[in-house]
Amino acid sequence: MFVVQTVSDGSHSENDDSRLVQQSLQGDTQSFRSLYRRHQQRVRAILYQLCDGSVLDDLVQEVFLRAWRGLPKFRQSAKFSTWLYRIAWNVAADYRQAAAKGRSQLQRLTTHTSTQQDAPDVMHLHYQDLVQRGLEHLSFDHRTVLVLHDLEEVPQKDIAEILEIPLGTVKSRLFHARAAMRQFLETEGVQL
Repeated sequence: MFVVQTVSDGSHSENDDSRLVQQSLQGDTQSFRSLYRRHQQRVRAILYQLCDGSVLDDLVQEVFLRAWRGLPKFRQSAKFSTWLYRIAWNVAADYRQAAAKGRSQLQRLTTHTSTQQDAPDVMHLHYQDLVQRGLEHLSFDHRTVLVLHDLEEVPQKDIAEILEIPLGTVKSRLFHARAAMRQFLETEGVQL
């Protein structure tokens, strides 16, 4: 429904992640660096959609710091990526809670301006801005499900595990988030 490009290497498997987790648990920091390189773009993309872009680097670092510290508690039967996205969601939720205490209105999600590119695709920037503004109108729960499923292409069953909610709740939130986003876009004059 919404197109936002993210960089994903896609060439690794769960087996590779499991092997790297095992090696990391044995103290091999190079293996954890490999896990970081494999997943940091996806974590960054998720956090970008849920938090203030000006603190993105700090939040990505926090996710991987929590992952490193929590690795001994990681259930080997679980997918590493699902576990890591759960940590990213927790970091985003913690950030939003702390930020809400410090200000009455949420800051804009993006600090992206067309001056950052030599030859910007104006329509792409326009629609990206519309999607960002639409996401700001959603509740955090609805935004999270929409970002994970529609923008990051995480399967619904994995989202249920990440957020620790029933699959039916994921489906319901996704339905309502899409409806709210559709309504927002229509009020902005976008023909769907």
